[in-house]
Amino acid sequence: MSEPNRIFLERVKLAREYAGLSQEQVSKMLGISRPAVSDIESGKRKVDTNELVLMCEIFNVNSSWLLGEKEDQKDSKLSLAARELSKLQQKDIDKILNLIKSLK
Repeated sequence: MSEPNRIFLERVKLAREYAGLSQEQVSKMLGISRPAVSDIESGKRKVDTNELVLMCEIFNVNSSWLLGEKEDQKDSKLSLAARELSKLQQKDIDKILNLIKSLK
């Protein structure tokens, strides 16, 4: 398997997990079977352009990242943290910010 393909497969699974979605949920959103999602993640099935666009929307990632664009590891983790923080209530965000301040 080529390096770009390996990166794509890893990132599809990672993006799905970070989005908090099961393969079953993604299959319904994409309009394909759950085994098809598993096959995509394992490299047994290719993704068409429409599926790629939908995956980017579902996982809230851009296509260049999903397709293997290199990024700074620190920036990647900060982006993930920001995405997860945006899902929290304001009082919980304030608690986390206070924790961060105490770590400085």
